[in-house]
Amino acid sequence: MSTKLRTASADDWRLWRAVRLAALTDSPGAFGSRLDEWADASEDRWRNRLSIPGAIDLLAVDVDSGSAVGMATGTPATDSSGRAELISMWVHPSAREKGVASALIAEIAYWAAENGAATLVLSVMNDNLAARRAYERNGFVELPKPGNGVPDGDRELVMLRDLRSEVSQIPDSR
Repeated sequence: MSTKLRTASADDWRLWRAVRLAALTDSPGAFGSRLDEWADASEDRWRNRLSIPGAIDLLAVDVDSGSAVGMATGTPATDSSGRAELISMWVHPSAREKGVASALIAEIAYWAAENGAATLVLSVMNDNLAARRAYERNGFVELPKPGNGVPDGDRELVMLRDLRSEVSQIPDSR
């Protein structure tokens, strides 16, 4: 499978919606949002989601079919911590283990470093071992302090990637 990354804008809301709803259906426990919260969302809500100030929304698109097989968002640091955040990361089951996750992560990391972030942080569910391994392969380490609580009483894991050397390394997807 050959994929290409593209930046999504508010005008891409229909494509983003299709991928996000697929993600929430495939991996309902992996996200803070739930399918029923987004299934009937209005166009304005989708456009607003794709208009987070300073953020980058990426889609991984299968070159042959033109369908989106992955997504991720980078949000800028909002305080003095210098930490940008990776959110909404998902790869379609048919595209897993094919470098799509690594390409999305590399692009978000490069974007964050270019925008002055010293670190990239993410939260992942404790039992999502495949995602945790993918993040570890891409330079993330688990922080000792647990993240937010989730409805079942568990806590998310917080992972961090040092970006200080990122600006000099252009990702393969560029």
